[in-house]
Amino acid sequence: MERTLGMWYRKDGTQMEYTICGTGEPVLVMHGGHSNCMEEMGYAPLVRRGYRLITPSRPGYRATSAEIGGSLESAAEAYAGLLDYLQIESVHVLAVSAGGPSGLMLASAYPERVRTLTLESAVTTKWLTKKDAAYKAAMVLFRPKVEKGTWALLRMAVKKRPEMIFKQMAASFSTLSYEHIRQEINSRALQEFAGMIAGQRSGKGFLIDVNTKAAEEMWTSIHAPVLIVHSEHDASVPVQHAHQAKRLMPQAELTILESWGHLIWIGSKAQNRDHAVLNFLKKNRL
Repeated sequence: MERTLGMWYRKDGTQMEYTICGTGEPVLVMHGGHSNCMEEMGYAPLVRRGYRLITPSRPGYRATSAEIGGSLESAAEAYAGLLDYLQIESVHVLAVSAGGPSGLMLASAYPERVRTLTLESAVTTKWLTKKDAAYKAAMVLFRPKVEKGTWALLRMAVKKRPEMIFKQMAASFSTLSYEHIRQEINSRALQEFAGMIAGQRSGKGFLIDVNTKAAEEMWTSIHAPVLIVHSEHDASVPVQHAHQAKRLMPQAELTILESWGHLIWIGSKAQNRDHAVLNFLKKNRL
């Protein structure tokens, strides 16, 4: 996917990396965990329909300074500053997975900059705690001194045996049996999964994510139209996150998908996500 890569050097000495792809109405993407500004999953349908996707690497990912992520408030201030730097008055915000709290905070703290907020498979409440096995594993596998090796091994393995690695990881994405999941995953979806793994790194960002909590006070300040899209069978970020968001934002549109799991952008039912997001954006143009 063609994109331009840029860097915003801030007066305090920190920096924020970003990419822009497509033309048209701007969509600011808060990517998920282990991702960065080079993310592509779910982008093509929006670009084809005339949207311009602006993706900053969130704090601690790729070349964006970890210091920006000292709090959700400081990160939101930086995202608003990036819009100033790019001379963009307002945007649609698309917050994905662990990027959910960042999108929520931006919409809460800078309502005049956010035309709509879309939450995709998004973290919206308490997620991983120190008691959770996934949290303990993250502290081992994805801490800054180790994560490079972890991802190098995964990339090597998925390049040789994508289906085997997908099968081994499937339970972390879906509550369904592998036999059920496999019915939705064709060769193209496996290629997209392998491409996702190939581009992922944790840097310092993932530990910032798992230690960042979304405060419920944010919700009352969100006045933009909101769309919540989540799979019923998500194992990475359970569907309760979507229902919690709907409870706290009764005005939001809630779309629960029957797709196979967390990665709602791949598989035979991915078009259901595309239709939901595109229809929502079309109804709420800038």
